[in-house]
Amino acid sequence: MLDIDNSTTTNDSSIISVGFIIPRVKFWFYLIFLIPSIICTLFLLYYLLSNRNLRRSLNNHVIIVLLFTVLFCEVTMYPWMLYYFCKGDSWQRSYIFCSIWAFIDWAFYAMQIMLFAWASIERHILIFHHTWFSTRRKRFFLHYLPIALILIYYHIFYFIVYFYSPCENDFIDSGMICFSVGLYDLMVFRVFETMINNILPDLAIVIFSMSLIIRIIRQKQRMNQPIRWRQCRKMTIQLLSISFLYLIVTGPNAFMVFLYMCGLPDDVGVNFTEYAVFLTYFIVLLFPFVSMLSMPELLTKIKTTIQLIRPARLLSPEVINMRKN
Repeated sequence: MLDIDNSTTTNDSSIISVGFIIPRVKFWFYLIFLIPSIICTLFLLYYLLSNRNLRRSLNNHVIIVLLFTVLFCEVTMYPWMLYYFCKGDSWQRSYIFCSIWAFIDWAFYAMQIMLFAWASIERHILIFHHTWFSTRRKRFFLHYLPIALILIYYHIFYFIVYFYSPCENDFIDSGMICFSVGLYDLMVFRVFETMINNILPDLAIVIFSMSLIIRIIRQKQRMNQPIRWRQCRKMTIQLLSISFLYLIVTGPNAFMVFLYMCGLPDDVGVNFTEYAVFLTYFIVLLFPFVSMLSMPELLTKIKTTIQLIRPARLLSPEVINMRKN
């Protein structure tokens, strides 16, 4: 994710309105979603971790890791964003704080996309090749190790980029993300980072989500190879719903980044890029809601609980006052 507030404050009234109203609108948009999103994230984590079967289910592990990542961003970076939208560039921040903020902003964003890209691939194994996870050794190499490698890679890669870069990083006293990475001035690094950590995961989500639908349809049509649709329906719905969220929210920004990398002038599509970057921050805020909606058994439990706690209509007994005449 990039800096979404490039406005400056001057004495011109029109420019002041742009620099004040737009950050204020962003503030309320994010705040309205942030609080319910935190509550939903905590609820989902409790639901998935408190139940032994759900906790041990392989298809839930990536979702649990993503929920923890979302929760970390919601309690760190997003409150900082809201405070910046209120204070603007008058908020004096230190170099180390800006570097930590920039690290969380981009590293966790890229890591989330790659984690779900792997989830898109793993769904094929869970549905069509579930025997690959039949032993503990197979589960380690095909399930736990890929998740661990993704987490380790993104933490180490961006930790070096932001804190031990061979190029000089710049401290920027204006803008929300007050930090600029010097390595991005190198075209080789920019192409590698953009393609591997941004474009490739989005393409993987598209390809493996669409291919999953095709494989399920073809498998159901083969009478001699029936598919247990009820058992894999949950995983399929969950994958497709979250894939749609990732593509809608991150796709426009990834597309513009790719065009700029291919030589599109920086002054072309500036307004669209700003809206695209603004949209990317909703991946954290909306992910818990989409995850919950993709769990039909959880929605059924919530509906049942609401019906049980709904106060019953109390009928007060009619008091008959009998008097002796």
